[in-house]
Amino acid sequence: MADEKVPVAHVYPEGCVFDKIEDIRDKKVVVMGLGLNGGGEASVRFLLRHGAYVVATDMKSEADLRTTVDSINNDSTLDKSRLTYRLGEHRIEDFEEADCVIKNPGVKYDGNRFLAAAKAIESDISLFLHFSKAPIIAVTGSKGKSSTVSAIYYGLKEAGFDAYLGGNITVSPLTFLEKTNEKTPVVLELSSWQLADLHGRKALKPKISVITKIIPDHQNFYHSMIAYVADKKLIYADQTKADYSIIDFDDDPAADGGTLIENWGNIFARETKARVLRYSKKALPKGVEGVWLDKNGHGKCRVSGKDGKDGKAKEETIMKDLIVPGKHIRTNALNAALVMKLMGVESKKISEILGRWNGIEHRLEFFHESEICGQKFRFYNDSAATVPEAAALASQSFDRPVIFLTGGTDKGLDLSPLSDTLASSSSIKPEAIYMLSGSATDKLLPLFEKNGTKIRGVFDSIDSMLEKLKEDAPSFEKSDLPKIVVLSPGATSFGMFKNEFDRGNQFKEKVRRIFGK
Repeated sequence: MADEKVPVAHVYPEGCVFDKIEDIRDKKVVVMGLGLNGGGEASVRFLLRHGAYVVATDMKSEADLRTTVDSINNDSTLDKSRLTYRLGEHRIEDFEEADCVIKNPGVKYDGNRFLAAAKAIESDISLFLHFSKAPIIAVTGSKGKSSTVSAIYYGLKEAGFDAYLGGNITVSPLTFLEKTNEKTPVVLELSSWQLADLHGRKALKPKISVITKIIPDHQNFYHSMIAYVADKKLIYADQTKADYSIIDFDDDPAADGGTLIENWGNIFARETKARVLRYSKKALPKGVEGVWLDKNGHGKCRVSGKDGKDGKAKEETIMKDLIVPGKHIRTNALNAALVMKLMGVESKKISEILGRWNGIEHRLEFFHESEICGQKFRFYNDSAATVPEAAALASQSFDRPVIFLTGGTDKGLDLSPLSDTLASSSSIKPEAIYMLSGSATDKLLPLFEKNGTKIRGVFDSIDSMLEKLKEDAPSFEKSDLPKIVVLSPGATSFGMFKNEFDRGNQFKEKVRRIFGK
């Protein structure tokens, strides 16, 4: 490793400010970040249900947060006399007087005078982990987190488990806390920010942890891969030898800009105290337990014992054909298969269940088909692809060239993985490229020009992009196969949309309106 030092992260006190749920009653609690993605609203609801006095504060205006505010205000089961909205501003006295602040994971602690004034800080995740006795299956990484947790959750439910899914996938676990017990596995997708909010608490002790592929991400927030990965490592920090860590086996070329000598997976495998299982896109060496994809894309497994606890390791097929497109999706589903194996599901049943899984919203989600001038067009929503590597994979996820809708706002990432893939002689080159305006698009355009990649235009809205696509549709070469249209931005679109989910929802609504049946 290079001499780059990991910035000192804020360490929270071990445990929780509330020993029991009953301790919440009559406490003054500030929810910092009401938001639109569910976490803030879930915290407000949870605290009100348990008798707290709540101040919901957010720098966004009430108009910006109208959906969340109306959802709370229209719920007659909540005692709104205990709720105060502080929108469009934060007031330091709210934080000074509160018994506890529930922090939004996207808010940095360092240099934040409001958080510095707080007596105690928790998050919706830390509260859940403190109060729930459920076995935890925790997933983090840079790519594929949401697909992985979705496949795990689907697989466990189909196998008969009373399972729950929450975390970064926009469902706060506080919404189902009271339904959990020692026999209800909970699948948590955890971002690096959510993990950072658990530093020092010793609250996260997953039965199974999964780290999906690590690539540079959120460098506008971290400014260092070392700091970014340090937060990821918290997923296994308090695991024991009775637990499992599922870790990448494949190489990470230049994963951190050149300061890393070997891949992240080997580092994680050395550090975790849990039993290590690896995953790979090619056969694992003998003696290495885990899962891999064979030449047919089928999932192979080598784990000792039927439940992975004892006996001689036996090679088995645990995954065959999938409905969901994309080679990268197969790796995510394969990790889900391994989790199911560790939870005691038989290999044949695992393969059957995952063969019925149809993916998740905003991740290569097929949602519409229409016909124009005798040619069918199939539309896929991959709006959750917010990094260039994910968009590059989406462009190669079909057996034919796609009509590719991409671009948006930069978040400090290297955009060459997308531009290089679209220009590579070994890649499936898009039939046409349309781009949303934004700072990432501004950086991609000269890379495209250098590589000889042609585009159909840059557009200030989804409407204008789709109208142009419809106008161009008759000129595309006719084929017996449907044309594949994929929105996979590889960037954010702040300023144009509230978030990637709003972007995906608007895309679907406008496609149906503009293209019809």
